[in-house]
Amino acid sequence: HVSLSELHNLKKTFEAKYGESPLFYACAPGRVNLIGEHIDYCGYSVLPMAIEQNIIAAVSVNNSGTIQLANTNPQYKDFTVSCFEDIVVDRDNPKWYYYFLCGVKGIQEKFGIAHLSGMLCVVNGTIPPSSGLSSSSALVCCAGLVTMEANQKSLSKVALAEICAKCERYIGTEGGGMDQSISFLAERGTAKLIEFQPLRATDVTLPDGALFVISNCCVEMNKAASSHFNIRVVECRIATKMLAQKRGLDSSRLLKLAEVQMALKVLHPEPYGREEICKVLDITSEQFSTELLSANTQHVTQFKLHQRAKHVYSEAARVLQFKKVCDSKPTGSIQLLGDLMNQSHASCRDLYECSCPELDQLVDICRKSGAVGSRLTGAGWGGCAVSMVPSETVESFLQAVREAYYLPDAHRAAMEKQSLFVSKPGGGAAVFLEE
Repeated sequence: HVSLSELHNLKKTFEAKYGESPLFYACAPGRVNLIGEHIDYCGYSVLPMAIEQNIIAAVSVNNSGTIQLANTNPQYKDFTVSCFEDIVVDRDNPKWYYYFLCGVKGIQEKFGIAHLSGMLCVVNGTIPPSSGLSSSSALVCCAGLVTMEANQKSLSKVALAEICAKCERYIGTEGGGMDQSISFLAERGTAKLIEFQPLRATDVTLPDGALFVISNCCVEMNKAASSHFNIRVVECRIATKMLAQKRGLDSSRLLKLAEVQMALKVLHPEPYGREEICKVLDITSEQFSTELLSANTQHVTQFKLHQRAKHVYSEAARVLQFKKVCDSKPTGSIQLLGDLMNQSHASCRDLYECSCPELDQLVDICRKSGAVGSRLTGAGWGGCAVSMVPSETVESFLQAVREAYYLPDAHRAAMEKQSLFVSKPGGGAAVFLEE
């Protein structure tokens, strides 16, 4: 999924910047999640596919004692870090190079490398940033791959995915591992059911006769720069503790909703306050802050536990249903999959409250323009929708969405070229050596 012209251009940029040729290239793709939103960090399976857009780095190795990072996009500044000092990731300031350094740090810690090899890197990205297509995770995965290769280490794709999922948390995002897993485990032509603990990926053959179209609502959402995402992680964590308590399980140990699934009538629909949660769990206010909240969720006072758990349990069931339809190919399977996608969006919007007015408008337009199913994809609060469209009507669909959503607004119209596109399942992360 890397074109020769892309490699050629990146090589030219590298040579112009550093006066030498790259030794190798590493790339990691973005992804679109077809169904299974906000449930990976609850322990449930998800169903994404890699997209053709990716992050690619050109790299040479040296013994200068520094790692020099540059980006082909002039709005992203250069950065240099010493190989002899501890790598520090500033989570209060999520700049592009801190995501790269998450990947470097993950590999360094895995192998206990005291002094990393010096590197010159130029990074190029074709994934729209802050769009819910995993540009940040692809950057972390690309950096992990680069660091492994430059320091002559070797790991399986599964191990790399697990390391990159863990080390992205240095930037403060408490994700569940879907993005890194599909970036490494993707294969061209197939979506994947990704299961966790242990991590494994199973092929899911998407039905003939339909295409998946990605459309960006043009509202940016940076997970590390806002607390929306981590608030949901925290709400699920608290709901898990409350359910474990009701079931008489050891609530100090369990952290994922998948481990305590039960009837939700034990959680009331009204939001919970801190006091009530502390009382039920028999913990102090201080324990609540340190054990349950994350750094950027300390300000939250109300928690919608019932609604968040209800979304997670129903969404987990929809993922398995989606795979079953893909596997068994019943009559009308495209409509069945579309219905599941529509139910998923309604749950994300109403129970998980991770949509936004622009996304809802875009999803509505996609359905009116001929999509059998359309839903937000990625964290939400902005970013992209994914729509399932019958193959024979895809051109008229694209035109209708263009006219109804993008062209009436100057900001969207300017972004339309990279914001509306058909996506086929792409391949996973890879290293290429310079010829």
